This record gives sequence, structure tokens and C-alpha cells, in this order.
Amino acid sequence: MDEKMSIMIVDDEMIVRESFLHWFEKFGHRVETASSGFDALEKLEKTFFELLFVDIKMPGMDGIELLEKVKEEYPDTIVIIITAYGSIETAVKAMKMGATDYLLKPFNPDQLFLLMEKVVHQKKLVSEYEYMKGRLEEITRFDNIIGQSRAIQDVFDLIPELAQSDSSILIFGETGSGKELVAKAIHAKSRRSHLPFIAINCGAIPDSLLESELFGHQKGAFTGANHPRKGFFEVVSGGTFFLDEIGEVSPKMQIDLLRVLEEKKITRIGDREPVDVDFRLISATGRDLEKEVAEGHFREDLYYRVNVIKMHIPPLRKRKEDIPLLVRHFLQKYSHATIKQVDHTTGDAIKLLQSYDWPGNVRELENAIERAVVLSKSRTLGKNDFAFLRTSSDTIPKPRSLRELEKNHIQEILEDCAWNVTEASKILGINRVTLHKMIKRYNLKRP
Repeated sequence: MDEKMSIMIVDDEMIVRESFLHWFEKFGHRVETASSGFDALEKLEKTFFELLFVDIKMPGMDGIELLEKVKEEYPDTIVIIITAYGSIETAVKAMKMGATDYLLKPFNPDQLFLLMEKVVHQKKLVSEYEYMKGRLEEITRFDNIIGQSRAIQDVFDLIPELAQSDSSILIFGETGSGKELVAKAIHAKSRRSHLPFIAINCGAIPDSLLESELFGHQKGAFTGANHPRKGFFEVVSGGTFFLDEIGEVSPKMQIDLLRVLEEKKITRIGDREPVDVDFRLISATGRDLEKEVAEGHFREDLYYRVNVIKMHIPPLRKRKEDIPLLVRHFLQKYSHATIKQVDHTTGDAIKLLQSYDWPGNVRELENAIERAVVLSKSRTLGKNDFAFLRTSSDTIPKPRSLRELEKNHIQEILEDCAWNVTEASKILGINRVTLHKMIKRYNLKRP
């Protein structure tokens, strides 16, 4: 039994609890005991246990009642019923209610060993099933992009439409806003979904290495090239290639990339023979590429090649109504990933999270939830668990003049309405002509 588990023994007889405790500790498991069902539930509130051995006959709360409560509140916990020979019918009833197996008293170590092997095997099967289920959802659905705001719903509506073509897409969005998730969702809905999706962050790889990664190389092409190697342009073969932070690529790499997009051919480093390639390109950037083009930092011809279809991912501060949904999702993720069972947040905690501007967007929120779960001492996250965040009122100076306040408010309403002037004028309580005059007065620009 190489697999180590967290186990609780629930039995009103001390000799039974101690027998189990010594046997499991000998094999390196983390073990606790409880003398009653109530005692077990108290301990479960503080610590998650993977496996419970529960005596079927106990005073106060019997094993069946405890099983029912455990399966209701901790459905992932495995429960084994301990029973005497005369109570087998009750044990079978317990299995119908969700118990995994039962162990007859008196038992010997061989029986227990075989039962544990069965439990470990079942746990592995469940883990494999959950992994495959997660992988299947990842490549066939895009509900891992979470939100109910109008801004993110517009993104949801666009994904199936963009998936139908092979045109290059350029996704604009801040760091951590979910650009790669959107690219994966487009791939998953496209006719290329059964073929590879490969993502490269251009800003994270040195230029000299990026060329080898993308184009591949022949044996002996440079020091350390001991074997020929296909580049990602070849490996993606018919699938979707996602180039994140495309604004970071060097001028030389921009020329090479343009040639690939125009000719649909690549040449490995150290080789002369071109190789045909076929992929759909989705790029992403947090930079203002039009400005980069105007300043001569990014090639105009490459910009038009990668920017056939433009897509914008809103930052989290523009869709704060999505924060409670995202918090729930990340709580579930990290309460499963750790041995802690943290599954609630207070209203004050949510208000605090919604008052913060999240410069790192969804990625920063996820990191904040993970940190809070790891350090939490209870099942519910409160305001104090996020004391490490500085709220927007601490970091952003408030406007001093009425003119500045009015300008900022109009800009915010226009952006919330996706620059629908009619809708924005209704919210502001003014007519469209007045709003147009204000837009001109304050020199407001549509992004």
C-alpha cells in the first residue's frame, strides 16, 4: 500500500479505535479517531478525511445517521461500515446509501489489507475518471470561462462564430484576463478541435530559443543539437497555434513569422528543404499594437496578417459582477486540491473583493483565493482572510473636480454599455444630442 491516506476511525469502543490506529500508522497513513458520530462531525468540520471507518452501532448517533450526514456534506469521502455478522442486512442498506464497503467484526489484518487495496484502487479509478472528464470538458466546452456579465456574455456569443472560420484572430486583453482560455474555446468549437492546440508565450522565451522552438532544427545545426527536432509549427499539424504576447517578438522573428503566414511553409534551422505547414493562428497581446506599428516597433504587414479578426477581452474590473461566480469556482478548485474543506465566503469578503481593481485580473483573483484557502483556519473565508489586498480606494486617487468626476462617470457608463450611446444616455438621464456634445467636450474616445 504505497498510497497514503487521511483516515478517521469512528467507534465507541476504545480497543477497536486503538487497533485500527496502530495498524494504519504502521503503514504511514494519517489517522485520527472519534468516539461518536458527533465527535466525528466536529473533526470533519476542521479537517478533510479521505476515508472513514464507521461502526454501525453506536449510542447517540449510529453509523447509518453519520453516513447520511457525511455523504450529504462531504460526498467525496469514502466510508467503510464496521459491522458484526448479525447486522449484514444493515450494512447492505448502508452501501445502497453510499458506503463503499463493509468490514465484519472480528476482523484480521489480512482482511483489512485486502480491503485497503480495494479502496486505493477505487480511489485511483475515480481520480483517472475525474482527470479524463476534466480533459474532455476542457477541449469540448468553454464554460471554464466563467461569468454572467454582459461583457463576458458578448465574448461567449462570439466564440462559436469565430470558430467557424480559419481566419487569423488577434485577441486584445490585459495580463491574466483569460486570453488563452478564449483561444482554447475557439479551437474546441472549430473543425480543428480533434487536432493539437499549442500555446507559446513569446515574451517568456529568449529570441534565440524561440526560433528553434517554432521552426525546429536539424542535427548539428548548433551546439547541443544532437538530434533533429520538429518545431511547433510542424507539431501543431492541422490544429490551432496560439502566440501569446506577439508584440514581444523581435524584428527578425516578425519577418520569419510573416513569411510562414504568407507561404505556409517553414524551414528547420540547419536545413534547406522547406516543409508545408497547416494551422490556424490565434495571437494575443496586452500592448497597443497600432501604436507599436506607428512607432516602427511592429511590422505593419504582419499586423494586418494577424489582425484579420479583432477580439477584446474585458478586464475583471469591468465585470465585477462576475467575481462571486469566480470565487465559488476557485474555492471548489482549491478545496479539492488541498486537504482543507473551505467552501464558503462571507458577504463582507465578497464586497472587499469587488472593491479591489484586480490589476492582475482573473489570474490574480485565483492566486488570492488559493492563498486564502491555504492559510484559512475555518471553512469560511472572511474579510480578514484577504487583508493582504489593497482596495481600490487605497491605490487610486479620487477625482478632485466636478468636471473630472463627470468625465470619468460618462466614460465608465459608455464602456459599460459598449459605447451604445442610446443606452448610455438613458442611464445618464440625458438625451443623445447632449451626450454627443459631452463626448466631444471631454474628448472621449471609443477603445
